[in-house]
Amino acid sequence: MQEVQKFISDNKDRFLNELMDLLKIPSVSADPRYKEDVAKTATAVSESLSKAGCDMVRIYPTEGHPIVYGEHMINPDLPTVLVYGHYDVQPPDPLDLWDSPPFEPVIRKTDKHPQGAIFARGSCDDKGQMYMHVKAFEAMIRTNALPCNVKFMIEGEEEIGSGNLGTFCKQYSEMLSCDVVLISDTSIISNDTPSITVGLRGLSYVEVEVTGPNKDLHSGVYGGAVANPAQVLCDMIASLKDESKHITIPGFYDDVAIVSGEDRKAMNQAPFDKDEYMKSLGIEETMGEKGYTILEQTSIRPTLEVNGIWGGYIGEGAKTVLPSKAFAKISMRLVPNQQSDKITQLFKKHFESIAPAGVKVVVRPHHGGEAAVTPSDTPEYRAAAMAMKEAFGKDPIPVRGGGSIPIVALFEEVLNVKTVLMGFGLDSDDIHSPNEHYGLFNYYKGIETIPYFYKYYTQLKK
Repeated sequence: MQEVQKFISDNKDRFLNELMDLLKIPSVSADPRYKEDVAKTATAVSESLSKAGCDMVRIYPTEGHPIVYGEHMINPDLPTVLVYGHYDVQPPDPLDLWDSPPFEPVIRKTDKHPQGAIFARGSCDDKGQMYMHVKAFEAMIRTNALPCNVKFMIEGEEEIGSGNLGTFCKQYSEMLSCDVVLISDTSIISNDTPSITVGLRGLSYVEVEVTGPNKDLHSGVYGGAVANPAQVLCDMIASLKDESKHITIPGFYDDVAIVSGEDRKAMNQAPFDKDEYMKSLGIEETMGEKGYTILEQTSIRPTLEVNGIWGGYIGEGAKTVLPSKAFAKISMRLVPNQQSDKITQLFKKHFESIAPAGVKVVVRPHHGGEAAVTPSDTPEYRAAAMAMKEAFGKDPIPVRGGGSIPIVALFEEVLNVKTVLMGFGLDSDDIHSPNEHYGLFNYYKGIETIPYFYKYYTQLKK
């Protein structure tokens, strides 16, 4: 491994410059205006895999954005690692809250990243973390140190629900056959406290529309007599939680997996400073579900959050209008045993049932995915833990993440393999927010750690 690490050290500047170039391409999957840029990014990723040493690289079109596949097969008798990542990114809005343009990456120092961090959309989620694997693979290839087979599947629709990935995996299941899936799209507790994610929440995402009168009305002439969709929508959303922040949709908690007191106690032993947490967010208090700690609220409990709400006049100045329509986007994070389709239907039925007579309500499901829990007593996990210890000098802590990667459950269903979630970002890296960033320490540490995973996993599988 010394030659691998030396290669990485000697090529750090190039590795960084290549990532910066990738971050300049605005691969926003949710916005059709960026379709050509998404395709351009797929091409860039495929070229990177070829240059890194893959024997076969191909871009597979889908009904949406393309999937990039690459492989380097040494011996079919050796273990095979399938690396999954995504090259698409979240929309950068609101642009006026960025300190620098989202697709013009710059490096700045922060309290959490004294060595510097790359500020750009996609820097942490997931271009930076995906590209670590390409560079770690290159380092192993160039030093003849790759101990097993490697496959890459890098998609362009993760941020919009991976709608075409399930079909792709089923169609090409033989090509994708592997012994383990390796993903870096999660975080560590801190740069001096490594961790491995052993659980993810599922997701149900919907958009709701409330319609009142057949056109916008003068709020003086009609206000007070006609239902205002914006106000009705706010009232309906407010009713979805009680004073304890418990979700009021009938049946919502029926299938929630109960976490034992012992497991909850172990979970809360992870380093966490509530005051620092609130200070970093600029808030004076948290507002989670009562009866659970913040670490529990953000991992083992389901949630319901408004992601966006709009309607009526929102331009400059004043316009006294009673809007015809109002909209909201709502996401529900789900825990093990909850099924996304079932929760979506429960939401739809309840939301439509509480609509007052003066409005019409439409609920449009967007996408969803299932929660996943990965065991920590497998060769895959042990290899990741050994790799983390080698790189960080201390054992990693197993944690449950609050985010969702629906593909994890799909991999287990279709490919019949477990996933290792070995991420290197920080929760404070502002993914999905303005000023997303990724520490140079984290980027390089990921590249340094990944080869150790291959080494130990191959040893443990023999």
